[in-house]
Amino acid sequence: MERRIKDNYYLDIAETVLERGTCLRRNYGSIIVKNDEIISTGYTGAPRGRKNCIDMNRCIREELQIPRGTHYELCRSVHSEANAIISASRRDMIGATLYLVGKDANTKEYVKNANSCSMCKRLIINSGIDYVVIRDTKHDYRKINVSEWIENDDSLDVKLNLGY
Repeated sequence: MERRIKDNYYLDIAETVLERGTCLRRNYGSIIVKNDEIISTGYTGAPRGRKNCIDMNRCIREELQIPRGTHYELCRSVHSEANAIISASRRDMIGATLYLVGKDANTKEYVKNANSCSMCKRLIINSGIDYVVIRDTKHDYRKINVSEWIENDDSLDVKLNLGY
């Protein structure tokens, strides 16, 4: 029997976390890991105490046919990366890796070309996280060095965002 490599092991855990998500469009799960220790987890959902889209059975972005990657101000949810960052201390995140998995809420298929939105990228940069690992398929993933987001900083990040 072949042992699961660590990146896929952590992505499997992030995939389990996304099952708590409450979005009617796409659910994401994130975990932050440092020195082989899980620092925090996060999933897509409304702020604490507010109703979730699944509870209201309504997604305003879906109703208005808002394209992916735009007009997040209309969304009730806090993104999984933000929720994971909120739950951790910065000193624990410096040099850490964030693992991210996204699935379509209806088809349960992995989100194609998943990436953090421009706001979550800013949070990740400021948190001190070094790498983001994003699942593409059950066995394939991309590992992004966060320094690339800093080095390639330009206005296209906002215009061409293909996150959630």
